[in-house]
This record gives sequence, structure tokens and C-alpha cells, in this order.
Amino acid sequence: MPARERLPALSEQPEGAQAQAPGTDPATSAALAADPAAALALLRTGALAVHGRVTDASNAVLYCTATLDGRTAPCVYKPVAGERPLWDFPDGTLAGRESAAHEVSAATGWHLVPPTVLRDGPAGPGTVQLWIEPDPDAPELLDLQPLDGVRDGWLPVVRAEVGEGRRAWLVHRDDARLRRLAVLDAVLNNADRKGGHWLPAADGRIYAIDHGVTFHTDPKLRTLLWGWAGQPLTAEALEVLAALAADLDGPLGERLRPHLTPGELAALKARTAALRTAGRHPLPSAEWPSIPWPPV
Repeated sequence: MPARERLPALSEQPEGAQAQAPGTDPATSAALAADPAAALALLRTGALAVHGRVTDASNAVLYCTATLDGRTAPCVYKPVAGERPLWDFPDGTLAGRESAAHEVSAATGWHLVPPTVLRDGPAGPGTVQLWIEPDPDAPELLDLQPLDGVRDGWLPVVRAEVGEGRRAWLVHRDDARLRRLAVLDAVLNNADRKGGHWLPAADGRIYAIDHGVTFHTDPKLRTLLWGWAGQPLTAEALEVLAALAADLDGPLGERLRPHLTPGELAALKARTAALRTAGRHPLPSAEWPSIPWPPV
């Protein structure tokens, strides 16, 4: 699998940006992410300084720092004005979906999505999300393994071409953190769970990023986390889904209304109820590509 980079590839500095793009060490990043109240306050009201544009992103993604009361942290700012039109999602709605995904993640208690806010920034309204510096020493969660030799502790997802006519299994770890993420993605109807969209933090947590294409009313689940497809949900997941269903009819539902249409909110409630009724991880759809491209 590709090596994890400490900083994203940045474009030339925009006019008025600071000269250098600061990073953060994995331990500091993990500590702030694990204190969501402090991180959210910093992201909501901190002064944003743009250091460059992440060049490998499909939409405008600006690498920034947020500073408040002498505390500074790297973050990612995605302005609505920089969103590319999509054929299946209404224009200008991706930022709201990113914010809604954070709200749902926080409500589960799993806190799989980094602290994220919707606010004004240098390029107008957009989401600002805490930058998660991945732990370079964390074990890999995704791998390629022989068709006749998937190792214990790994789950096959799809057969992959690896060059010169050779094929292998693309596999992910049988990991409780990823299994929670698979449940969250089913709730969110995430259409783009690539292997590069989860980041291992220094404290052992994982954080999931890039949730702009979520909450569609049509089934669009597209992910690499199919290793548990059809298997019974854990008791923990069923408890979380029950609490989430109640919250969607209460405070969480109210917090989501500014970001989702009534139809999207109704579909979210229906997916949550269907998961509880089935009691199993969903299976890939025959009517929609089940694997994102590129997968990593």
C-alpha cells in the first residue's frame, strides 16, 4: 500500500497566504481530535490562514491553520464555491453533507469523523475539518494478498489485477474500528469509501474523511469495507442504531435539517430502521457499483 505522507501536496501559495505550511506531529493531532469540544471551538471561531491547495483533490480543498487564544491547529477548508457539479447530487450541497456526517458520527458515540464545522472562510461558506496526522507506525488496514492465501485476521473484498496477468485479493483487516465505520457508512449511504479515506491516529483511533457524497435518497453505498457483508451486526452496533433512531426523531434530526432535505432525512431514518430490522451488514447492490474508483 502507498506510504502515508505527513503533509498533503500543496499548490503554490495563494496571494496573502503565510509563507510556510505548518504540520503537526501525530500525537498532538490525536490529542486534539480526542477533545472534540476544544477542537470544535477552535474550528468555529479561530482565525483561518490558508497555506495552499491540496492538489490531488477533485474539489477545492485548502490546507489551513485555525488559531484561537494562542492555540493553532492544521485543518482542511472546503469552500462551497470550489465544489464541482455532480450529476446525482444537487450543486452546492457537499459541505452541508460533510457537516451532517460529523453530526451523525458524533451522535453514535464512535466519533469516527474528525471535528467538522460549517462556517465562513476566506473563500466563503464551507466546511472546516481538523487535520488528522496519520501515525506512520500504525499497522496497515488494507492489503493485497494471494487468491489462495488470505491470512488470518483479514477479510477479502474483491479480486484485483496486480499486473502481468496476475490477480490477488484486495483485503482489509477484521478490525472492530473498521467494522463500526462500515455500519456508519451504511447509515450515511456513503458513495465513496476509498481506502485512503480512513486515517489511523497515534492514540489507536481511526478517523474517516471525505463525506461529501452521502445521504442520497437512492441506495448508493460504495465502499471497500464489504468484508462483513451479510454478517450479523454486533450487539454494540444494534444498541448504537437504536439510540441513533431515537435521536433522529429528536435533537439530532433538528441539527440535520439545515443540511439535508426532508426526503434525505426521511431516507436516513429509513436506512437506520432497516439496518435494525435486518440485524445484518448490507450486501452490495446489483444496481450500483459497489467498489469506489480508484479504490485507494
